[in-house]
Amino acid sequence: MTTGPSIATSGLGRDYGDVTALHPFDLEVPAGQRLALVGHNGSGKTTLIRMLAGLLDPTVGNAAVAGHTVGSAEARAALSYLADHPVFYDDLSVLEHLEYVARLHGRNDWTDAAEDLLERFDLTARAEHLPSTFSRGLKQKAAICLAFIRPFEVLVVDEPFVGLDSSGREELLALFDDAHELGRTVMVATHELATVSASERVVALRDGELAYDGSPDTDLEALVEGS
Repeated sequence: MTTGPSIATSGLGRDYGDVTALHPFDLEVPAGQRLALVGHNGSGKTTLIRMLAGLLDPTVGNAAVAGHTVGSAEARAALSYLADHPVFYDDLSVLEHLEYVARLHGRNDWTDAAEDLLERFDLTARAEHLPSTFSRGLKQKAAICLAFIRPFEVLVVDEPFVGLDSSGREELLALFDDAHELGRTVMVATHELATVSASERVVALRDGELAYDGSPDTDLEALVEGS
């Protein structure tokens, strides 16, 4: 477990041609902090998240996860990423996905954890099914199971509540609570302001720039809207 900041960026920014998706951005997230990243579509949330996950190269600046350069093997081992649009192998069942991800990250005692996750998200009867054939909501539940079957120091999540039913939302929030209690760093990007109340810190982005960094006890909707 890292003793320095779990996430650190310095002048991190990203352009798409003539369009700036994220202006140079400094952020430091202490180990164990629970942070909500808020902003409407196009605010820069997903761009930041994808750069932290090592899936998108920055145009300027740099970032580190658990003290390691983003995209490195060490950073990928430390960070579990739950995407807004989950992608699965076409020929692997849910259970096979869970085994693959767990073993890929050195977890051989994965079966009990897999059973628990499948039960929590009502996927036990579908464990042998192909998640690539699932509805949007079931795909999201399967992706959540994959994010939590592996060990991680940092959990980075992008719009996790899309397509989830009420029980799925409750179970996901409980998993966030569990991860936070274990000292893991949890960053959740969302435009649903009602989900940020359990966070210790809120970072708001607007039009690719920092609009707010502080307590969730503020008028976040006004900050995001720019009013």
